[in-house]
Amino acid sequence: MAATLLLRLSAAVAIALLVGRVPSAAYDPLDPTGNITIKWDITQWTSDGYVAAVSIYNYQKYRHIQAPGWHLGWVWAKKEIIWTMLGGQAVEQGDCSRFKQNIPHCCKTDPVTVDLLPGALLNVQFANCCKGGVLNSWVQDPFNAVASFQITVGRSGTSNRTVKAPTKFTLDTAGPGYTCGVPQKVDPPTKFISPDGRRTTQAHVTWNVACTYSQFVAQRGPTCCVSLSSFYNDTIIDCPKCSCGCQNNITKPGSCVEGNSPYFASVVNGSGKGSSAPLVQCTPHMCPIRVHWHVKLNYRDYWRVKVTITNWNYRMNYSQWNLVAQHPNFENITTIFSFNYKALNPHGVINDTAMFWGVKYYNDLLMVAGPEGNVQSELLFRKDPSTFTFRKGWAFPRRIYFNGESCVMPPPDAYPVLPDSSPRLKKTTFLILSIAVCAVVAFLHNHFVLDKYCGKS
Repeated sequence: MAATLLLRLSAAVAIALLVGRVPSAAYDPLDPTGNITIKWDITQWTSDGYVAAVSIYNYQKYRHIQAPGWHLGWVWAKKEIIWTMLGGQAVEQGDCSRFKQNIPHCCKTDPVTVDLLPGALLNVQFANCCKGGVLNSWVQDPFNAVASFQITVGRSGTSNRTVKAPTKFTLDTAGPGYTCGVPQKVDPPTKFISPDGRRTTQAHVTWNVACTYSQFVAQRGPTCCVSLSSFYNDTIIDCPKCSCGCQNNITKPGSCVEGNSPYFASVVNGSGKGSSAPLVQCTPHMCPIRVHWHVKLNYRDYWRVKVTITNWNYRMNYSQWNLVAQHPNFENITTIFSFNYKALNPHGVINDTAMFWGVKYYNDLLMVAGPEGNVQSELLFRKDPSTFTFRKGWAFPRRIYFNGESCVMPPPDAYPVLPDSSPRLKKTTFLILSIAVCAVVAFLHNHFVLDKYCGKS
């Protein structure tokens, strides 16, 4: 009876999750504490409200926000308005017709704000602004993992007792995926240190809002795939077919383009140019990004891998890209050529997860599909005699992530195998060696051995 009730309860929770009645928890095993924190610091009271510095901190280790950037929204607790903004702007002004003079910047009850673009005028800038909404990951570039803007709020409380925090925060990026919690009052409030370090000031009120990412909420299909090869097997294991979609130019024309098509230029530069919708080269996998892992060389005490990231998207450059790979031998990685590297250590002292990204001004920009649309590096590992082997696909990664998204891996039974793992190959190798020995014996004119082991000539 108890088991039946438990089963029914589990089914009810699963259904509630599907219809949105129970909030889905966003947990990333590779970055358990990663989140985006919104800090709302009231620094000054005004006659009808306050001035606040709003900061967005990307505390995620490897997931960043790329173009077109973040959109931060909320719902006012009262009937507040935004008089002015520095370092950002509201997407819509709303209905401000009741104001005859001093028209507010925004009168909407649920404003959505964005960052200013690079090159904004100095008189509208604010610290850490004007990056077009792009935020780097915390490991990759902590200085550029922060965005800020200043907001002057009217028709609000004018003291700690009367002011109310905004509610229902939303954070949208290139698509859905982030869920924000309720504002939490911070005690003590944020402290600010002067540039010379000799004076400290304090915010009147500070609220924090944590936003976490969930692939379940994002409901995005795969955007990358993995192919494999090795020096000990001529077979190249390509990305699984239809990893990111299937070619469907009959019912959905324009979903991909052939690189040698006579209409190539007109399609790439057509009406969709400038949109965030990918236009990929026609491939069996149809992914914008392919990561190729090639087991290149085997030394006595080391082994070497070549990693190549190829962009098949004709409409997007990937700036500040990053790659996360899981493999048990990262504990013994010794040299990384032309990529930056950091161990993520999601399991404490065990290093089986590595993060890679490009070297600034060299290969930190992955260009659109074409001759320049790839970056590559080689990794040198030291062998651990207790674990190292080329058998059963051990030399290949367990998981690959590109820009925070999990890539589609080939099935394990398709991995390149050692030649001697096949009985047919063993027989073939023995036959070849036998023929070679007999040829040497014949050359030496040793007829006794030739007749006994190789048959009479």
